[in-house]
Amino acid sequence: MADAEREAERTIAMSFLIRYISDFLVGTGNALFFLRDVLFCVVRGRIRWAEVLKQIYEQGVQSVVIIALASFASGAVLALQGYVMLNRFGAKEYVAQLVALSLVRELSPVFGSFIFSGKAGARLAAELGTMNVNDQMLATRTLGVDPVEFLVVPRMVACFLVLPGLIVFSELVGIFGGYFIGIYDAHIPSATYIHQTLRSIGYVDFFSGFFKTLFFGLLIGWVCCYQGFYTRGGSLGVGQYTTKAVAFSYILIVISNMILTKLILTFWG
Repeated sequence: MADAEREAERTIAMSFLIRYISDFLVGTGNALFFLRDVLFCVVRGRIRWAEVLKQIYEQGVQSVVIIALASFASGAVLALQGYVMLNRFGAKEYVAQLVALSLVRELSPVFGSFIFSGKAGARLAAELGTMNVNDQMLATRTLGVDPVEFLVVPRMVACFLVLPGLIVFSELVGIFGGYFIGIYDAHIPSATYIHQTLRSIGYVDFFSGFFKTLFFGLLIGWVCCYQGFYTRGGSLGVGQYTTKAVAFSYILIVISNMILTKLILTFWG
């Protein structure tokens, strides 16, 4: 009897595992086909630029304040921690290099993408999900309009264009936050701090972080638009798929950042 129960439990566990793997493979395939349809529209020039400009305002301009606040606080905290550690070794003048390089190469691209995903990415998933459960996408198909071209492409193109600009702005604000702490708390001369900051950042440092943001922008737009486009389950499903979109974006940003960092350090330095 006990052997039969254990065998039944193993069978149930195996069936759950097989179904999970099957769902994962099907979802991955659908996501790749979805990305293919979007790229086909972009390559063929089927981009509604008026809608792209509207999305740039909604995703970019309306995210500036939260990006600025988070970046200033990040730069300030990084400078505070760096000053405490470096001051023990009599090297507090290197706080400027620590803040600038950390923000430009790693922290601003990743942390800013997290904020953008939670702010603009969640909005994309919720908007498209609401349209889907209310049959608005079906209505566009009935009118002979491709919903991918009309609804998805402008949002993904805007995501790809907006995020790099936001991250550059985030880096500048974060460096200013570190400058504020360096001047008024670490008592580093202003001219020295600015000189050390400019001296520490090279082309490789800037463009390595900038290249990451291009990939992150495409990734966030793809994941969030895909989850919104295939939302099911009414208003409850909108919340669930929006949460999945943000969570998957975070996970993929962390994983892709690790891979991109390794590639950049290997081939670029």
